[in-house]
Amino acid sequence: MTDLTQMEERIAHLTRTVEDLSDIVARQEREITRLARRMQMVMEREAERELDAGGAAVLADQKPPHW
Repeated sequence: MTDLTQMEERIAHLTRTVEDLSDIVARQEREITRLARRMQMVMEREAERELDAGGAAVLADQKPPHW
């Protein structure tokens, strides 16, 4: 096997690896987006529940009182 053939095979392997990793990252991005939406819905639902129970509105960007 010539050096050129070995380099071509190595490049093909690395190209395939990069494509695989790109697919994985794209899938993870979709999953993170989906989970962030669901988390936002949960937080909104909990804030509504707090208000319905007579409590104050929960503000996610406020530090807890012990900080």
